[in-house]
Amino acid sequence: MTLQGRTALVTGGSRGVGRGIALRLAAGGAAVAVNYRRDADAAKQTVADIEAAGGTAVAYSASIDDPESVAAMVDAVHADLGPVDLVVSNAGTASRGSTIAHTDQDEYLRLFRVHALGPLDLVHRLLPDLRAAGRADVVIVSSVLSTQFPVNSAPYTMAKVAIEAAARTLAKEERAHGIRVNIVAPGLVATDMGERLVAATGGGSIAEVDARFPFGRVARPADVAGVVAFLASAEAEYLTGQRVEIDGGGPDAGLMT
Repeated sequence: MTLQGRTALVTGGSRGVGRGIALRLAAGGAAVAVNYRRDADAAKQTVADIEAAGGTAVAYSASIDDPESVAAMVDAVHADLGPVDLVVSNAGTASRGSTIAHTDQDEYLRLFRVHALGPLDLVHRLLPDLRAAGRADVVIVSSVLSTQFPVNSAPYTMAKVAIEAAARTLAKEERAHGIRVNIVAPGLVATDMGERLVAATGGGSIAEVDARFPFGRVARPADVAGVVAFLASAEAEYLTGQRVEIDGGGPDAGLMT
């Protein structure tokens, strides 16, 4: 599944699932633009790890919900790495965990800007690159929650449903230009965010709940990264508009991101 010659932009690529994706794409031969919002040290470490393994990567600071910041990032990526033919929309944020009765409109807008409107703005800016590439890919990192709708999650799940709808529409609209658009939807993943979720739901830690999940563990970032790399490879040339859940077939514990 070589990605030699590809140039990827991974939003939220400095930590957790995004870091795993950036490392995997670079290992496959892609030059990787590692986007981050605040944690410059984590982004630098991800770039250093890619370079130490013989790959190419550059870190870029930009908030996905800030159009001016995104525009500046795209310009910088073009200057450093050239046209982008692989976009992985992974940057995200959690909702505040309130019921609909206790959620104001600003909270919905905040989540929509990060999970739906911001990613669409990024893709829109990169469409000339993607269309010119002949073969290009957009991979949206969503969540299994977009089909489960747990309580206290409306802003998050609504935003994820919105970007999934847009992705499937985009897949049809851009098929004639050689652009594949697919969705990956992880369940609980062993990351810092996953640890916080488990602790918040009284589960203790990931290590303590591993045994309750399929195959004796929750997902790791590498599990998600492998599927992303596959979707961007020649092996998945005939796949577009698809949604892949990465949760081991569904956990018994009911703990998901």
